[in-house]
Amino acid sequence: MHMIDIAGAISAYRHCRRQVVTASVDHLDFLNPVQVGDLIVLEAQVNRAFRTSVEVGVEVFSEDSAAGVRKHTTTAFLTFVALNEIGKPIPVPPLIVKTSDERRRYREAGERRNLRLKARKKS
Repeated sequence: MHMIDIAGAISAYRHCRRQVVTASVDHLDFLNPVQVGDLIVLEAQVNRAFRTSVEVGVEVFSEDSAAGVRKHTTTAFLTFVALNEIGKPIPVPPLIVKTSDERRRYREAGERRNLRLKARKKS
């Protein structure tokens, strides 16, 4: 989970070009184990930019490099908030989506955000 947070933070920082902090992590379901000796491959991408936050998706794979087999381990969605020099949230740059896959991730990120906000109101 630590590696997921780091990969997500790097992606968020690269988009915002500002210090970011983790605001939330959606639940994690581990689909396949990582065996001792496997490589761990993480792929992170900003899915959507909101006012002061971004959602980043991180896919995790385990890879048996000797056999050349890669297995999907988990996918996580994290929200990061951009901060100014005194630690206050600041607006983030908009995300420019070009491909149909980017548009799908953008739309789904909005749906997840709505669910997170509803859940926060309930608690």
